[in-house]
Amino acid sequence: MASSPDVTSSAGNIPENPESGSTDRRGRVRLRRAAVMAVPATFVAAGLAVLTAQGALGVQFAISGMPFVVTADRLDGTGFEQFGSLDSMIENSPNQGDTGGQVLVVTSVVQDGTITNMCQSVDLGGIQLILTAGGGSKPVSVSNLAIDSDVITGDAEFNNIEIGGDASTFAKGGVKGPEGVYGQQADKVVIKKLYQHNYAATAAVFKLPGLHMSFSSEGCKQ
Repeated sequence: MASSPDVTSSAGNIPENPESGSTDRRGRVRLRRAAVMAVPATFVAAGLAVLTAQGALGVQFAISGMPFVVTADRLDGTGFEQFGSLDSMIENSPNQGDTGGQVLVVTSVVQDGTITNMCQSVDLGGIQLILTAGGGSKPVSVSNLAIDSDVITGDAEFNNIEIGGDASTFAKGGVKGPEGVYGQQADKVVIKKLYQHNYAATAAVFKLPGLHMSFSSEGCKQ
């Protein structure tokens, strides 16, 4: 449920020296891990979303590296957390491009929530798979929802928010993030005109009234 930027791949950038290439890749990964520690408050505070059980989504499963977009008129949630993380693809994934198979993301957690007029789209290579739900009198309902995003926009309102805490100490969303990583948590969150560019999502419960799936030449609109 969400949306944003993209990833590309190049086959002509393989260094002649395998040892040198391996060192370069490790260097890039270390830089990305360091960047997780400094997710800016302006980026994190823009957010929504969700995580199941313990730990970041990328630890639970290997992402495909194909992003998907989620839009909604409104998200209402209780038990909100948000912190920086890294998602990982399988080794030699065709979608890793120059990322080394890792994507820097913001993990957003909502313990219980509703989503009004939700649209989700994924680009399958020239054609979009579209999923819509919650457009009538019954919104989409979720519990223990977690989403890993690299872009989140909307009009957000938080109740009893704590900004700048260590993610490993969080308790409001029922999830503990990585130690030493900047994050925020709040009792409640409301986001209107929501847009997310996501790489992964999990939920304990995901109810989709009025579910409709189809193919289209265009994805969900921000």
